[in-house]
Amino acid sequence: MSKGWRVVRVRDEAGQERLGRLDGEDAMIPLEGSLFGALVEAGPSRPLAGLRLLAPVSPSKVVGVGSNYRKHAEEMGKAVPPVPKIFLKPSTAVVGPDAAIELAPGSVRVDHEAELGVVIGKVTRSVSAAEALEHVLGYTALNDVTARDFQKADGVFARAKGFDTFCPIGPCVALGLEPGDLGVQATVNGVLRQDGRTSDMAFDVPTLIAFISDIMTLLPGDVIATGTPAGVGPLVAGDVVEIWVEGVGRLRNPVVARSGAGGA
Repeated sequence: MSKGWRVVRVRDEAGQERLGRLDGEDAMIPLEGSLFGALVEAGPSRPLAGLRLLAPVSPSKVVGVGSNYRKHAEEMGKAVPPVPKIFLKPSTAVVGPDAAIELAPGSVRVDHEAELGVVIGKVTRSVSAAEALEHVLGYTALNDVTARDFQKADGVFARAKGFDTFCPIGPCVALGLEPGDLGVQATVNGVLRQDGRTSDMAFDVPTLIAFISDIMTLLPGDVIATGTPAGVGPLVAGDVVEIWVEGVGRLRNPVVARSGAGGA
């Protein structure tokens, strides 16, 4: 694999999953091999039309980080924590580009949270910050969708952030980025809501990997959601939310009411 590749996972017309590297924004070059091993080009460029973009990885877990942007901590009325404030989102929350975000039944305030996602490339346990980036496969865009009223009511994050569809990831894994100063934005129906840079993080990517890997083993494909800039806001059915990360691209998801839902 080469630095600068943006690798996507798609389902083709026959229902088969394939890997490819983006060739511009509307086409891909097919790849053969493993995302966590060697990948080689395997054919000419082809349009993405007719292919379904999937979440680029299937993590065993998504590790979230709360209050990690200084300006977001300010808008939430919270101090930056002395150590990273981590939580887990279940793998069942993960969806890919263009998949619908289903609003949480019973919630009156579901928010978008634009984030840089760090994709782990190999088994990572108790690594130092100095060696942490050697364990990164690449980076993606992530929406840490949150039922804000449940978060405030519970005082913990599992329900508020754990609903099915509450973790869109994509559209690709971007290889070779430097994560220290990347733009991170959210737009809803084309209106800019969040506009920050990863340089506003209280704890940078190497620090987060070192801290988390001292607590739990990170597996290939696991994702660290590194926190969100200021400007989080509500989503309602009919909205289209887009998360943009510099060097990665744009993750687009429509918002719908959850059909046939029971009590939460």
